[in-house]
Amino acid sequence: MHYQLIGLDMDGTLLTDDHEILPRTAQALQELAGRGVEIVFCTGRTPTNSIPYMKQLGLHEDGHVIVHNGAATVHTGTGKIVHQFPLDVPALENYMSYCRSHDLHFDVNTAYSIYVQSLEQMQVAAQEMYAQFQGFDMKPMLLPHWSELSEPVLKLSVFAEPEKLDQAYTDWNLWEPTFNIQRSGEFFIDLMHPQASKGAALQAFAQQKGIAPEHIMAIGNYYNDLSMIRYAGLGIAVDNSPVDVKAAADEVTRSNNDDGVYHMLKKYCDVSDL
Repeated sequence: MHYQLIGLDMDGTLLTDDHEILPRTAQALQELAGRGVEIVFCTGRTPTNSIPYMKQLGLHEDGHVIVHNGAATVHTGTGKIVHQFPLDVPALENYMSYCRSHDLHFDVNTAYSIYVQSLEQMQVAAQEMYAQFQGFDMKPMLLPHWSELSEPVLKLSVFAEPEKLDQAYTDWNLWEPTFNIQRSGEFFIDLMHPQASKGAALQAFAQQKGIAPEHIMAIGNYYNDLSMIRYAGLGIAVDNSPVDVKAAADEVTRSNNDDGVYHMLKKYCDVSDL
């Protein structure tokens, strides 16, 4: 099968635990891009901390990233937002109140900005989480009144211990369905537009390019990757994925720290033996 589009989750899939792209994987992606294959990062990250990896590979001039777990698609050369799913902002208030009363840190995301309810009283764990991205100019700002935001809100992201998130996820799924509520990582829950997902964004991008699902490979590692793993003609989970994600995939590859992406590109796309 000739794959024309490859959708790649970043954290836990393409990137090692040290947030790096391993050399063999980088060379394989560059080789495929040189053949005209579309390489699209599909991530919960923002454009600010995902596009630099496209630049690192030299794929940014006419590339795309699907960010905020599918809430926006961005052209990596211009930074232009190709498509986005704005949220019903007033409906977020109940979830934000729940977070405050249960001591759950949350931030509000537009395509390029992150807002928090307090800069001075931010939890230490949240400060450390944001510090991981210091090199990407991603300092959170104080959340203003909704009317003062100049960009649409795309995502509410909640950060806490897994046990607290498990309870929040259970509670919120008993509420009237308003958002797409996803476990995007062990320590994260994301609330997005009901139609926003990595799979939906990848499908819209593929249709715009005229690429059928059977010519798409998608590789991921967590529950927020399930929609694209199921949509793609070949859906792959890395070995460090939860059991449910592996079960949904067509194949399981090696872990993110063991060139899992490279081994699938070598097997199915005939890249050079590096």
